[in-house]
Amino acid sequence: MPGKERGERALPGKGTGSKPRTKNAGGAPVPAAPRETKTSIEEVKVNENLNRRSTLLSCQESSADLKSEQAVRPDRLGEYIGQTRLKSMLSMSINAAKSRGEALDHVLFYGPPGLGKTTLARVIANEMQARIHLTSGPSLERPRDIIGLVHQLEEGDVLFIDEIHRLSRIAEELLYPAIEDFVIDLTTGKGHATRTMRLPLPKFTLVGATTKAGMLSNALRDRFGFVCRLDFYTIEELSGIVARTAAILNVAMEAEAVEAIARRARGTPRIANRLVRLVRDFGHYQGAEIIDGATASAALDSYQVDALGLDVTDRRLIEIIIDNYDGGPVGLETLAATIGEDSDTLEDVWEPFLIQRGFIQRTPRGRMATAFAYQHLGRAMSATVSSKILLNSEVKQLDLFAEKLPPQSGQAEV
Repeated sequence: MPGKERGERALPGKGTGSKPRTKNAGGAPVPAAPRETKTSIEEVKVNENLNRRSTLLSCQESSADLKSEQAVRPDRLGEYIGQTRLKSMLSMSINAAKSRGEALDHVLFYGPPGLGKTTLARVIANEMQARIHLTSGPSLERPRDIIGLVHQLEEGDVLFIDEIHRLSRIAEELLYPAIEDFVIDLTTGKGHATRTMRLPLPKFTLVGATTKAGMLSNALRDRFGFVCRLDFYTIEELSGIVARTAAILNVAMEAEAVEAIARRARGTPRIANRLVRLVRDFGHYQGAEIIDGATASAALDSYQVDALGLDVTDRRLIEIIIDNYDGGPVGLETLAATIGEDSDTLEDVWEPFLIQRGFIQRTPRGRMATAFAYQHLGRAMSATVSSKILLNSEVKQLDLFAEKLPPQSGQAEV
């Protein structure tokens, strides 16, 4: 069309000499086309599922976390609290790479959300005195996304890909030569005119993060020099994180308040920082200049977080197993139908902390409430329930992380 650029579509009544129709052939008004909604049905369903779970103790990062954690995140390994074994290994590797003037080998972090995978990627970039490029697996859908990303890299840069297990197959295969040989293969043309070009890339460090290491392909996992698991934090480590965050936010907090928050943080720094902000707001509302243990406990009780970090949804799950199914065992699908959640949400969001803290057990026959769960909720166990728990506890499982027995006489220690 004259006067129009290629690819630009002419709108009715704008540059075409015609006006949008307001009446039909019979003179009746034409109804306006319905406006497109900005939120799809799938997004509405996702939002409804997220609202079911209390966001207070959720490990997923919220918009409030994004705003506040920028100020409290550590910048150096010396400021990072917890993960002692992992920090020691990274410190040795970073110092060795800097002394050789090379980029650090590729690193993969995996573990539950909220344990500091993104923070560690930023720490690595700061320690290597390099730039960091942040992206996520779902955003790299097409080949041009990968090509445009890697061509922004400079020598020694850190490329961080969050949720790397969600990379598409095409994007993953494009990354293979970039990770291993620091080149990228481009294909142009079609048919007999197809040409392949191999372009060199500067040596960079890829840092991948995932909450589901089992969904990574073996080919991608084997290309990382370091594969590191992040563990849940101890009460002492979380106490140090809470005290540091309170100092950065200029909140005067006694040791009893620090410990009360750490005990209810479910082993996760992200939740600990979130609870610090909530306790701070509660203290300001109450007019407390110094947050003591009683004020912190009252604040967390008002948000329905008990002394062991259980919220309303956790207690509801345990109560259903105890009241509806006599302590179990009950199948996952049956339990999900009773609660009104899908089985994946139940297994990935609700269960891990309850199993880790010993409130429920997974057995071949289904989920069972433990004696600790009965004790915490103040419920009395019947003779039938006691016998079931005792019988299940007699089943021994192999502990791969048990301490080694001392070598016997005549045997060499490996």
